[in-house]
Amino acid sequence: MEIPEAPTELHVASTQQGTVTTAKSAMKKLPEATLAFWIMKIAATTLGETGGDLFAQTLKLGYFLTTIALFLIFVVTLVVQLRSRRYNPFFYWTVILSTSMAGTTMSDFMNRDASAKYLANDATSLGWGPQGLGFGYPTGAAILISILVVIFAVWKLSGMTFVIRDIVSFRGETLFWSAILVSNTLGTSMGDFLSDSSGLGYAGGAALVTGVLLVLVALMKLPAVPNVLLFWFAFVLTRPLGATAGDFLTKPVAKGGLDLGTAGSSAVLLAVLIGLMGYAHVQERRSPGPVPSLPPETGERDRVTQRAG
Repeated sequence: MEIPEAPTELHVASTQQGTVTTAKSAMKKLPEATLAFWIMKIAATTLGETGGDLFAQTLKLGYFLTTIALFLIFVVTLVVQLRSRRYNPFFYWTVILSTSMAGTTMSDFMNRDASAKYLANDATSLGWGPQGLGFGYPTGAAILISILVVIFAVWKLSGMTFVIRDIVSFRGETLFWSAILVSNTLGTSMGDFLSDSSGLGYAGGAALVTGVLLVLVALMKLPAVPNVLLFWFAFVLTRPLGATAGDFLTKPVAKGGLDLGTAGSSAVLLAVLIGLMGYAHVQERRSPGPVPSLPPETGERDRVTQRAG
């Protein structure tokens, strides 16, 4: 399942003799969807789950305050990514991580309230500030799906391509990252529903999502199924996989988890993610940079000059 590259293109038009010449200089902004990419995606989304819970629940900051803080962090990391002129693994994956963490607390604030089933141990509240909207997982997921559909509809009406390699405008990247934020929030709702309400438990929910992802991999062999569609389905589904995996690591043994705690789990996952980002950075530095193509008449002129010499 491939994430196409997002190049920066410079179009030079010439109307002489009815000829239009286009010169392109590709500058990659997004990573390729290799196996390492999906491992990093799952690690980032799992860390987003444990990290969001660390701030909101363990540190008792509450979903409301934590959501505001993490959303502001997302905005800052997004600005850095948008201002970058080429793909930087640290910038890109920091945005992914911030959307995962913000998505975790945004989903929890939408779906939960201060009722006993959402309170841990002897807690009497969900932390500082408003206690949550209490929509429930199905309603919360329906709202987020509607928002995601609206984003894609605006994207479609704007006339900009859904093929990620061809996104070259600020508005296009903004729509892309908006879809990422909402899809990660939706994935959290789906993961929590599978873990808490479906009866599958953490391991069962993770197994179900893994099975669906394997089906998507098989669909890659069918030319009739667009890779762009498969990418977005996979991107959404890796989030509930991360959510169920995060809950499995941190929740009490009595609830089917390993009870490793949010702090310890987050520290280990962060170390893994930083290591993978460092590896990706080294690989990126080793890869050759983009080579701009010359207009046809320029190449022909050079060849004529070489023959004349």
